[in-house]
Amino acid sequence: MKISTRGRYGIRLLIDLAEHINESHVSLASVAERQAISIRYLEQVAVILRRAGFIRSVKGASGGYTLAQLPQDIIIGDALRELEGDMLIIDPPLPHTTETKLQRCIRLTVFDRLNERIAGVIDRKTLASVVGTIDPDESYMYFI
Repeated sequence: MKISTRGRYGIRLLIDLAEHINESHVSLASVAERQAISIRYLEQVAVILRRAGFIRSVKGASGGYTLAQLPQDIIIGDALRELEGDMLIIDPPLPHTTETKLQRCIRLTVFDRLNERIAGVIDRKTLASVVGTIDPDESYMYFI
């Protein structure tokens, strides 16, 4: 599994908006400049996040975007799944399919455990924990 540019840029957009939560709205141009991301690509990602209810747009000549929820209420895993689809290493077996003992063993001991660990990490992190506004012991310092 590899997280695409869409997923990476979408999370960066959300984190940038969380960093500027005290502003009424932030223009995509300013986010694109701070994050060194193509504004055209960022516009496409913003549409997905807006439709999913993570951000909302402010109309007008000096419009922009803001988070639709508090940073502590936005779970990184939920946003990634919206941007990327499921976050599984491999899909679960289809109903009425048979696995060999070896296939079942590998799925249970490797792939299912990886899926659980990935979900455990991304579903435990909120935007607030990433930007350091909730638990300073859990968050990482970064500079834009």
